[in-house]
Amino acid sequence: MTTRHRAAAATAVSALVIAGGSVIGAGSAHADDVKPSVPPGTEPSAAAPVAIDSNAPGLKIPQGGTLAPVKVLDIAEVVEDLGGEQRRQETNETVMMALQSEVLFPEDSAVFNAQAAARIQAIGNEINQSKATRIRVFGFTDDQGSYEHGKELSKQRADAVHAELTKTVTNPGVVFDVRGYSEDYPIADNGTEEGRKKNRRVEITFPRGAG
Repeated sequence: MTTRHRAAAATAVSALVIAGGSVIGAGSAHADDVKPSVPPGTEPSAAAPVAIDSNAPGLKIPQGGTLAPVKVLDIAEVVEDLGGEQRRQETNETVMMALQSEVLFPEDSAVFNAQAAARIQAIGNEINQSKATRIRVFGFTDDQGSYEHGKELSKQRADAVHAELTKTVTNPGVVFDVRGYSEDYPIADNGTEEGRKKNRRVEITFPRGAG
């Protein structure tokens, strides 16, 4: 049985990013010239904070004290299998599934291996249950080889995952945002093979269901 561990993290990041990709609807596909405003997976999704009246009689603040600036925390729960082949991250609004490229594709290839389709279909079934209509499929590589080759390969792998998802996802009006980011946004140290293996991945992100 796969051993799992859990961790919690809080994030609210805003940064500019330059990346290529496409937005694909049920009956059309076109190049997406609008760049995402923040790196993938780092958008704050928590609701706006509750307003606090610093003069409220029930609020006890030491003489001369003031309230600190309000911060919105988006709590993320992360579950990763023992080998790190599949990583699930949930916030209060989204689910992100990250699959290492090795469990989907041969080396330097965007052609599925024998086990890949079943993994993608399982995610597609969960997307159907959540009734998601906006799905992001982002590909990433490590920093080996040229940036341009990584950009092409990561996009081709994201396209392959998108094509497989369309066989399972049946929600009407669903729109896919498909991008390749090459070596941008590593989640581990590219100085080790273990880290590079984690960075070679495809991420599928969709809104959480109401249940």
